[in-house]
Amino acid sequence: MERKRRWGGSVFGHKTYKRDREGAERLLMQKYFDEEPIFDEDQFRRRFRMRKPLFRRIVDDITAANSFFKQKRNAVGVKGFSPIHKCTAAMRVLAYGHAADLVDDVLLMGESTVLLCVKEFVKTVNLVYEPEFLRPPNQQEVEEMMRSNEARGFPGMIGSIDCMHWEWANCLTGWQGVYKGHKGKPTMILEAVASQDLRIWHAFFGLLGSHIDINVLHRSPVFDDLANGRAPEVEFTVNGNQYTMGYYLADGIYPDWATLVKSISAPASNKQKIYAQRQESCRKNVERTFGVLRAKWKILHSPARLWKARDLNSIVRACIILHNMIIEDEKGADVVLLDNSDWPGVPNPPINHNKDVPAIAQLIDAYNIIKSKETSTLLCNDHVEHIWGLYGSSSGPFARTRGN
Repeated sequence: MERKRRWGGSVFGHKTYKRDREGAERLLMQKYFDEEPIFDEDQFRRRFRMRKPLFRRIVDDITAANSFFKQKRNAVGVKGFSPIHKCTAAMRVLAYGHAADLVDDVLLMGESTVLLCVKEFVKTVNLVYEPEFLRPPNQQEVEEMMRSNEARGFPGMIGSIDCMHWEWANCLTGWQGVYKGHKGKPTMILEAVASQDLRIWHAFFGLLGSHIDINVLHRSPVFDDLANGRAPEVEFTVNGNQYTMGYYLADGIYPDWATLVKSISAPASNKQKIYAQRQESCRKNVERTFGVLRAKWKILHSPARLWKARDLNSIVRACIILHNMIIEDEKGADVVLLDNSDWPGVPNPPINHNKDVPAIAQLIDAYNIIKSKETSTLLCNDHVEHIWGLYGSSSGPFARTRGN
């Protein structure tokens, strides 16, 4: 039986190219990493999407975790690519959505090697950083978000939830029917929860593009911790009524659940109009997050050209993790805000190894509480009154005067 040849790498009889690896690396170091580089910190941040110390930390961490990134010699003693060289190639593909052939032109790295660097890079980023930078918020973070959102008129809010589609250009022809939805092209769906600072706390990617947001929600693990009793404790009061579950702001397609607060599509009174305006304004956090994510990592803005769904999943999760790392790194820092045309350490949290899960009956009861339409209606009505007291009433702290 004939063995199938692996794609890429050296093949006997094929033409080889004498790429000056060492020269390309020297030029890369002169541009960005020498003591007095050609390009300054702002240029580095614009092109690498992050500050230099964070990039160097990532290079060191993934090199320690994955031997692929260590510089090695081949059978004849020629040095291979350095860790910085490999990580830079991966970052260029993620940040600009470049074809691997274009990276070859700049960094003198073969197309197959570039793609391998991308796959190993995202895989290792997920392995090393996912427990820290793609996790649910802890008790302290939930309380901080609730304080921030209470000042905006939504006590108990812990984020906004929505979905976005990523087009899959190389979806197999036989699969395209189930991957096509209202976008008209094969796509895969990302469900995410984002906070006001644009950090993503929940990501669920991989469902077929033919699904709608409700289908994604029913398959998503977003409320699993809450149903299993592992979510941080939440207590808040709205319009004199007390609640014990936090909630996400959502658009009108989502169901009437106790953990989702939606807008009013056809407000009939001034109270409802003010509430709808405030809800839709605050819910834009997740829309802004998707915009920043796709503009910062252009690979998500362009149709995906890889062939395997698991590779796309790794790329999406890695981009989200890097996005969160950048937010944490630049929190409170005086950085230059880049134009949209350029962009179209906390300790590791403890890992819970408790395998005691509630009984099926308890899970069903918990999900019935989460999906309570009665609580959803009451919570929405309380918010209408609460928002009116803040923004609509003439005595509210944010009330508009007649002259404005």
